Amino acid sequence: MSGIPGILSGFIIRKREKKMEIKLSDHFTYKKLLRFVLPSIVMMVFTSIYCVVDGLFVSNFVGKTPFAAINLIMPFVMIFGGVGFMFGTGGSALVSKTLGEKRPEKAKQYFTMMLLVTLIVGIIISVIGIIFMPQIADLLGAEGSEMKNDCVVYGRIVIGFNTAFMLQNVFQSFFVTAEKPKLGLAVTVAAGVTNMILDAVFMVPLNMGVAGAAIATGISQCVGGIIPLIYFLHPNSSLLQITKTKIEIKPVLRACGNGASELVTTVTSSIVGMLYNFRLLEYSGENGVATYGVLMYVEFIFIAIFIGYSVGCAPIIGYHYGADNNSELNNMLKKSLKLILGCGVSMVVLGQLLAIPLAHLFVGYDNVLYEETVNAFRIFALTFLFSGFNIFASSFFTALSDGGVSATISFLRTFLFKCTAVIVLPIIFGINGIWWATVVAEVLAIVLSAVFLIVKRKKYGYA
Repeated sequence: MSGIPGILSGFIIRKREKKMEIKLSDHFTYKKLLRFVLPSIVMMVFTSIYCVVDGLFVSNFVGKTPFAAINLIMPFVMIFGGVGFMFGTGGSALVSKTLGEKRPEKAKQYFTMMLLVTLIVGIIISVIGIIFMPQIADLLGAEGSEMKNDCVVYGRIVIGFNTAFMLQNVFQSFFVTAEKPKLGLAVTVAAGVTNMILDAVFMVPLNMGVAGAAIATGISQCVGGIIPLIYFLHPNSSLLQITKTKIEIKPVLRACGNGASELVTTVTSSIVGMLYNFRLLEYSGENGVATYGVLMYVEFIFIAIFIGYSVGCAPIIGYHYGADNNSELNNMLKKSLKLILGCGVSMVVLGQLLAIPLAHLFVGYDNVLYEETVNAFRIFALTFLFSGFNIFASSFFTALSDGGVSATISFLRTFLFKCTAVIVLPIIFGINGIWWATVVAEVLAIVLSAVFLIVKRKKYGYA
């Protein structure tokens, strides 16, 4: 008789688990929406945290100059990670829409195709980047400086692991589409823990400097890129699996078009980062570059919440768009805007409170650099009130397969508005104008996002 209760108990547990599962086709309440996107948010935040740990170790155990060198070369390196985000978000939108159209086998083929394209492009980028890294470092302002050697060493090692980095970014989107956001989170945590442990080992007892930081990052990216590859290669309980496929130009271009905003965001942010560094070298020298590096590391954590939310809900939007469920699109938009507003206000308050302890954590060893960082972060933190809406708006149109609007928002927000502001404002306000530039750019972008959301509401039926 003891076997019968066991069978019944197992049946009840399985039934409960099935009941707790959230499907893309569901109606989303606030509770269900937050439960679904939370793993993506935590995943992005955790990814940001281990990037921050890189910066902390380099700044405190290697020195100010190597720290500035990494931040000088980092914008260039991040461009290629953006290619992975493009394939991931654009491919995810394509696959989600195909699932919503009740074509699961075709969705699996598209999924596999995007992974194959990522592998090919990633290898090509790595080879080119390794060969030309010294010239790239010179173009970024390292020529003739103490920073150049560190720039080249760090850049070459990290770009060598670029394929794994791109795969990691692709899988972050596809885990959500596969209805396995918690598994994606587990992989990210594993990659992050690997990075932090190796940072501590390579830079403290082994004293490997920036090379140690780069190798630690590269190995962690392998964890984040290869484990999901192994998972999807085998039969699994998700909506997706690697299967036989062929590269079809039209779907690839469609996916790239859908995900263009993410690439635009990364590329333009990187270019703007380079421009910021040029202006800071002019107004404040090495200290300015180091201060900007601290801001970027901290921004990663705050912005990661908005990015994680947008990544998490994009497949839901794409699915219901494919299924012509306008009422659920309206539901997702309204709830998302309210959640982002509450989060943005909280972040601004938190940013003001944490300015001093965070500056002390990164650069407390240098009083001048410390004071400059506190002042810069208190101004910069105001961007969090506006940036969440712009990130979501761009992602929203990506999920609706409107890559043109999404890319326009991203391009104007991350490039035109910021470039104009960082060129003009320092002339009027000095170095503080550089810190205010991002705030001004986000304010202009939110007006643009609102206009597109209003103009496009009838076309997509979300309002």
